[in-house]
Amino acid sequence: MRVLVTRPQPSAAATAARLEAMGHEAIILPMMEAIHSPEAAMDIFAFHHDAIAVTSAEAIRALMTIRDQLTPHLQTPVFCVGAATAEAARQLGFQSVIAGPGTGTGLAQLIVDTRPSPHNGVNLAYLAGLPRSAGFETALQEAGLACSVAEVYRMSPIPYAPGDVESLLESRRPDAVLFYSHETARAFFDLVAPAAQILTLRDIRLLCLSDHVAAAVLPQGFATVAVATKPSEASLFALL
Repeated sequence: MRVLVTRPQPSAAATAARLEAMGHEAIILPMMEAIHSPEAAMDIFAFHHDAIAVTSAEAIRALMTIRDQLTPHLQTPVFCVGAATAEAARQLGFQSVIAGPGTGTGLAQLIVDTRPSPHNGVNLAYLAGLPRSAGFETALQEAGLACSVAEVYRMSPIPYAPGDVESLLESRRPDAVLFYSHETARAFFDLVAPAAQILTLRDIRLLCLSDHVAAAVLPQGFATVAVATKPSEASLFALL
């Protein structure tokens, strides 16, 4: 099966390698690129915090250029949205890493459930990006937990020339397109002219990591728009 991978690098290359190991042909077409601001992390680390929260592995990658400055913070507990982000945190050197269930709201609930006492707060240093879902911060606020945000990266659309994406879809027509984020899916449809969407994407399976991602797929009557049962790459691959 020929599969179009729309997630940013370097994650796209890792996904493509896994797809090819399964016998699929991967086409890499990142929709977004990350602009890192690691100094924002050091600014927030200067203030008291009991733990660090991360809802994307990109936030961990944003710290790579300042890893020598992280030594005083590597013993601080790091709550990560899921297994992949947790592994990235461990590779960077963090010693106390807790993996969440794969969603921001689920991670917030994990933090609430593991605080020392229901009556005690936890001061979190949240390493975040732009744009992002409000679910994690909203859930923390409702639980009465303090959260200081450091925006350590920003996702920016890659400026492909008009028609480039449509030409690729026509010359190397994929059987499926993988969407990992709402913003990635939105950027993809911004690049495919509305008049060409039905013709170009007809019969191509559009596979989404979550319902929130699928909400960015335009309602054009595509043959298949499927959502993974869990917000994990393994569940997304199960749709292939």
